[in-house]
Amino acid sequence: MLLFYKPYQISFTPNHTKVFICIPLSRFDSFVETSVFFFPLLLARSLGGIAGGIEICITFPTEYVKTQLQLDEKANPPKYKGIVDCVKQTVKSHGVRGLYRGLSSLVYGSIPKAAVRFGMFEFLSNKMRDESGKLDSKRGFFCGLGAGVAEAVVVVCPMETIKVKFIHDQTSANPKYRGFFHGVREIIRSQGLKGTYQGLTATVLKQGSNQAIRFYVMTSLRNWYKGDDPNKAINPLITGLFGAIAGAASVFGNTPLDVIKTRMQGLEAHKYKSTVDCAVKILKHEGPLAFYKGTVPRLGRVCMDVAIVFIIYEEVVKLLNLVWKTD
Repeated sequence: MLLFYKPYQISFTPNHTKVFICIPLSRFDSFVETSVFFFPLLLARSLGGIAGGIEICITFPTEYVKTQLQLDEKANPPKYKGIVDCVKQTVKSHGVRGLYRGLSSLVYGSIPKAAVRFGMFEFLSNKMRDESGKLDSKRGFFCGLGAGVAEAVVVVCPMETIKVKFIHDQTSANPKYRGFFHGVREIIRSQGLKGTYQGLTATVLKQGSNQAIRFYVMTSLRNWYKGDDPNKAINPLITGLFGAIAGAASVFGNTPLDVIKTRMQGLEAHKYKSTVDCAVKILKHEGPLAFYKGTVPRLGRVCMDVAIVFIIYEEVVKLLNLVWKTD
């Protein structure tokens, strides 16, 4: 018979030594206990994912342009002269809807991605906090790294692979994907499940560094703002500003990895033997500036994305803490 135990903390004077005693709960009580504990965090993560999904719907054209510019290999001349030209050519050939090609994969993945990211970060941060419950920036970096790797493997790699293939397919002479489900079915039919996991190494490196940088910056700014008062409240606008700064730092810090990831997930990924080979060929044939293609459109979307998600997540957790003790 499976037993569940509820820990009760008791402090003894004069040194306030803390010990835990465990009291068995009935199956029903254990279900209620665990539900009350996990539901608020699950709801917060889900709302963070929904907020991210709404943001993606608003700003996806910038993601589309970024991806097209990163896929646009050096030619004489290149297909696109810049951001504006990419938008003009897309609208001319496919209408405004063409700027939203590949949106569905990011929308479907927004909630599970947020759940995995913040869930793993919370799990790791709870293990790495000091005796006072504080998480310093260095530990925040490694917690963010773990969160990024987890989301890359579980959600982001297949989500991004499908997105890139859909966007790349639209510029083909004979597009073959009629919609999200048809496209996924065709990818799996022709390449197997591994077809949705192209560029996994590059995605892990990109997402790992993404979240490591973002949580490092966010933790540093939070600790700086709170100073010696760990209970000091942070205004949502300040949280949003810190999130935007963290997002910008990740863009400038790992766009080269994003470019490599995009190339590894495109329809011409077969040209590259590995992540390293892709990086070498880009450097050799296109020069170092090619590693920063799509920086400007990516910067706009990422800053807004990170700001909104952090605001929603933290404010929902604050609200839920009035009803449930989640930390």
